[in-house]
Amino acid sequence: MSGSARAWVRLPSGRRLDLLAPTPFDWTDEDLAIGLARTFRWGGHSVWPGAPLSVAQHSMAVLALRRRARPAPVRAEALRELLHDAEEGLTNFDCISPLKPFLGPGFMALQDRLASVVAQRYALSPWDVEAKRLHKRLDVAMAAAEAVHVAGWSRAEVRAVLGIRARVMEADPLAAAFGGVPWQPWPPELAAERFLEALRALQEPLAARPGATTTPA
Repeated sequence: MSGSARAWVRLPSGRRLDLLAPTPFDWTDEDLAIGLARTFRWGGHSVWPGAPLSVAQHSMAVLALRRRARPAPVRAEALRELLHDAEEGLTNFDCISPLKPFLGPGFMALQDRLASVVAQRYALSPWDVEAKRLHKRLDVAMAAAEAVHVAGWSRAEVRAVLGIRARVMEADPLAAAFGGVPWQPWPPELAAERFLEALRALQEPLAARPGATTTPA
């Protein structure tokens, strides 16, 4: 990559982020929440009228499933779960999985750089083997449910066409906490607000620990 290469984006806060050379100080929490709320899953396709399903809502749903699991996550683990797709909010692009190999190593390296600075910014510990296995199981379970309840695939197609083997859950994991119509995608403004509230709630106790450092807002 040329030393003069740049890929600037200007964020809602007015900060600038070079996607090719990011640092942990280039965005605010609000920027991240807005970016994830405006980044759509399933290629932006949905059977629902209005906005498609955002990565922000998906991330909160996976966290809700993780909180039901045993053992329940400590705050640091919950924060890592909430931010598992955070780099997508900085690129505003959630690539469907089968397409990723065709985008080449450059795109994968860009994603890895962004994930790395997200981990630095929020002091996320690496996944251990068991935690990663559980996360993948819950993430795939959400994908199976979203495929049917949001994107409009049939249950047979989820298995035969998409190759997802997880059982399709019926209950929306976010409905108990937020109400509304189960599985209905939230408007971007609402998704950003709820994601930001969850992010701040998980950060504050960590920042209050002795010796902890706060991250830039």
